[in-house]
Amino acid sequence: MSKLNRALMVVLLVCGPMTSGSAENISGDNTRSLDGQVQEIKSDVLNIASELSNLEERLLYPSGTQIAVFVSMAEAEKFRLDAVQIEINGELATHHIYSFNELEALQKGGVQRLYTGNIPSGDHQLNVTMIGKLKNGTDFNASDSFVIAKGIKPKALGITLSRPDSGSSGIKVGDW
Repeated sequence: MSKLNRALMVVLLVCGPMTSGSAENISGDNTRSLDGQVQEIKSDVLNIASELSNLEERLLYPSGTQIAVFVSMAEAEKFRLDAVQIEINGELATHHIYSFNELEALQKGGVQRLYTGNIPSGDHQLNVTMIGKLKNGTDFNASDSFVIAKGIKPKALGITLSRPDSGSSGIKVGDW
């Protein structure tokens, strides 16, 4: 019996590493396959989230009544913009206080979507107020009113801000 035990020990010692290696290969293949499945699921979740976001925007802001207001600064403007306030038909639509990074982005030519909402077709009163500080340290508060016409298509407005001059508020509004 001892010869049989020795033979079994030799077989186990020789074959043992082979079987554990193939078990590791099978386990590694399953892990890679599982990682691939996880990545597919993540990709699917991101796609669904994107579709859901688009659907939510279409439901909340139907194209027939949608208005979007974008803000930018005129080229080479170096005043410090502290805040912008927008009123539509006398009601506050939005008010935004700018951080240093946001102001820096606007000064480099960036555009910010400041407001998205719904208004019916027709003419509307738009009041824009900007608060800031000039290069010489003087505080300023500039306001201007505009009449905008909303048709049946979505409306995109661009507000361009510049340093207020004598006789000019420094606020320009146009279609985008």
